[in-house]
Amino acid sequence: MNSYALDRIDKETLMGDVCHLDAIVDLNTYPIADPGSAQWRACVKRIRAWLADDGCSVLSGFVKPDIFDQLQDESASVAPAAYRKIETVNAYNIALDAPLPDGHPGLIQFERGNAFAARDQIPRDHIIQQLYSSPIFQSFIAACCGIPVVYPMADSLAGLVVNVLDPGRSHPWHFDTNAYTVSLLTQKADKGGTFEYCPNIRTSGDENLSAVKQVVTGDGGDLVRRLELQLGDLQLFKGRFSLHRVAPVEGGRARLTAIFAYCEQPGVNGSVSRTRQLFGRGLPAHEVAERELVRADALMD
Repeated sequence: MNSYALDRIDKETLMGDVCHLDAIVDLNTYPIADPGSAQWRACVKRIRAWLADDGCSVLSGFVKPDIFDQLQDESASVAPAAYRKIETVNAYNIALDAPLPDGHPGLIQFERGNAFAARDQIPRDHIIQQLYSSPIFQSFIAACCGIPVVYPMADSLAGLVVNVLDPGRSHPWHFDTNAYTVSLLTQKADKGGTFEYCPNIRTSGDENLSAVKQVVTGDGGDLVRRLELQLGDLQLFKGRFSLHRVAPVEGGRARLTAIFAYCEQPGVNGSVSRTRQLFGRGLPAHEVAERELVRADALMD
């Protein structure tokens, strides 16, 4: 939903949205509630440049500091409901017995220890639910990603999640399914949990297997960048093309991140197989999505 699409929404709804955002977002630094203004355009231009250059843009202090405690408490309250199942995976999230040639990086396996609380487990009045559903926020995200419009997923499980990394756990090297990933750090670990990534390591036409193998075997240090995200930081990331991971969490507190899943088409649901892997359950809509899945590119995952 780009700024022009906001014209289709009644003024009362937009005014209510602005009021909600004013209580959540630092609108002085990030003027998302004034789409099309010079300040808004400058902000979007800066974020697009970061994404083009680095594959990643971090909006530090996106959420106002005076609601940090609420943001953290809300995400911590749903974390116990997350589906926890330690799994063996590869960087492409494909079957471990997939027929791959010798030396392929997809043959290298990791333990995935992160867990997900689904959208239907997150109360509607929580800060992250308000952000996810905001037409103004959606318009801003679409503009930053350089696409005409984004829609919330129809998926009542995967559209918005809290990603939970308990102490001792990590989220190993992987690629995302969506071209862009939008996330918000809602609780920082006591120690560890560093975000590591390899910007634009592959393209839609080139898997760049040799470089990927370097990274997943620990020999690609010069390809890896690291970020220490802070509570309230919003991150836009080209996760489809940038190999990334979250290093092991240490100390006594989990690392919690809200992940906002948007699509360029309305009515999108996740596949039943992937949904059951992440949440331990599925819905009839996911079975339909499995049958009607259409790939946007020919990449492995």
